[in-house]
Amino acid sequence: MTSFFSHNDSPDDKRGFWRRMLLNKYVVVLLVFLGIIFLSGEKSPVSSFRRSQRIRQTQAQIDRTRRQIDECHREIRTMGNTDSLERFAREHYYMHTENEDVYLIGK
Repeated sequence: MTSFFSHNDSPDDKRGFWRRMLLNKYVVVLLVFLGIIFLSGEKSPVSSFRRSQRIRQTQAQIDRTRRQIDECHREIRTMGNTDSLERFAREHYYMHTENEDVYLIGK
């Protein structure tokens, strides 16, 4: 009978050693416990990755919204006179004066 920590260097004995170690009930329980600890909870790597991904998406949305706000501010500043206000109404709302035909050309 061989002891648990035999120093035999044959490949079959090494595979048998690792098989005995992995099938040991204490090792199995320890691996399951570490897996549960590692993969569950607020501070787990999986949750941290999801949180950082959500932060990146939210930051991108904030940047898009800021660009839209800046564009709206520029448009508001340019609408100081009636010519630019009329141009804005024609471009965005397809408004026209009486006896005028408007043709829309797709991009």
